[in-house]
Amino acid sequence: MCRKLTYLICFVLLLSLVGDVQAVDMWWTDAAPDNFWSTPTNWDTGKLPTSADLLRLNLLPGPIVANEGAVAMSVLVGSDGNTGALTVDGGTLTTSTWLPLGLGGAGDGTLNMISGTLTIGSPNGNNLFVGRDGMGTLNMTGGSITAGNLQIPLDAAGTGHVNLNGGIISTNNFGMQASGGTIDVTAGTLIIQGNFLSTVQGYIDSDLITAYGGNGTLHLDYNVTNEVATTLTATHNLRPNPADDGLASAGEVELSWTLPDSLVPGQPVLVDVYFADNLKLLEEFTNPAAIQVVSQQNVTSVVVQTQPKTRYYWAVDTYIGDPNDPIFGPIFSFFVDNLPPEVDAGADIVTWLEDGPRTGNLDATVTDDDAIKPYTVQWTIVSEPNEGTAVIATATAEDTSITLSAVGEYVLQLEASDGEYAGSDTITINVYNDSCEAAQSLPDYEPIVGDLNGDCRVDDVDLALLQENWLKDNSLTEEWFKLD
Repeated sequence: MCRKLTYLICFVLLLSLVGDVQAVDMWWTDAAPDNFWSTPTNWDTGKLPTSADLLRLNLLPGPIVANEGAVAMSVLVGSDGNTGALTVDGGTLTTSTWLPLGLGGAGDGTLNMISGTLTIGSPNGNNLFVGRDGMGTLNMTGGSITAGNLQIPLDAAGTGHVNLNGGIISTNNFGMQASGGTIDVTAGTLIIQGNFLSTVQGYIDSDLITAYGGNGTLHLDYNVTNEVATTLTATHNLRPNPADDGLASAGEVELSWTLPDSLVPGQPVLVDVYFADNLKLLEEFTNPAAIQVVSQQNVTSVVVQTQPKTRYYWAVDTYIGDPNDPIFGPIFSFFVDNLPPEVDAGADIVTWLEDGPRTGNLDATVTDDDAIKPYTVQWTIVSEPNEGTAVIATATAEDTSITLSAVGEYVLQLEASDGEYAGSDTITINVYNDSCEAAQSLPDYEPIVGDLNGDCRVDDVDLALLQENWLKDNSLTEEWFKLD
């Protein structure tokens, strides 16, 4: 990894590798009445950046990426003792190399990721430094960030903090500095390609990674939530439902939570619950009575009315001791939408041919909220040993049958659509010549003691083999046996 002088040398080399196009060192000027990246007069050259340009964002509030197609070679946010910021809200930004937040000692850079897509290093990803050797902050409430390497911060001299309050960060490599790196996870997700369980758990054990500021539980897994990847999420101790930053169907929605233990044994825990479709009403809290749906009650749920295509915000304040001193809970959110059908194509199958083709049932399960119209389904054959060796009886039926006429692997997909969204799942069927081959393909297969010819049964053939070799001895007879 490039460090100190080596880092600067590597950076210069990267500048020389951009091709025949001359790289331009561009500065954000905030000269136009708006703060949009897409306004040429906001840049000191009067032109929009290209993928060969190095950008310096050293002003507040900095540019807003609200349209698709924003590009740069590198974007330095808060460099050389300056303070700068970058906001991505609904647009796309792709850099060909690095994006450091806080570069050069007293540099202070902030990235606000609200919605949209940020790709750092296309197509394979490069480095996102939340604090290079300065101060860096990533505030993420939505959208997606893809980076080859995420460092918080890069150097021990830097400081970096990530507020992962929504959206998804995907990276191939991940590291933190114990002296100045922290992450607080709420409704967001961190996905690291490969097995980083021990690395991330070490940061958790060192309190570098927390959930809801210490009031939640982190969930860490490898190859479970995402294939061949480490996934980190969190839930608040109140266990909100709908999940924070989750989805719900329009109409009546039940908000539910888990009550904490009271500080006074036997005393009920009372709650205040606030609900609104405007975040500022909860943040500013100027008229709490207008958004309050529960007032000092010992309850764990309440039903509210919602409208489609709307984001709602809610909070649960608890009284675990003094009835006049509530503990303020965080603001949760969920989006009301038509939910895509959930599809389970069924368990994978192992079978065999029986005097010709084999016919079996496909038993799938589809769950939908029916918010728009009844869903429709479609089975398709993704792969088969030879074309035409798989025939689905009724491809538009959730439960149907399939006839297989050749040995090999078959992959089928079931897709369900409600007219707006679709969900899908696949099933794999492995077909063998006979039942013994099928049994031997299973990972837990163990041969029967006495099955000498490996046909999955102990019978007269095995007995004949035993008798034929009865009392034979092929042990060594010489004290020393020399190998040629």
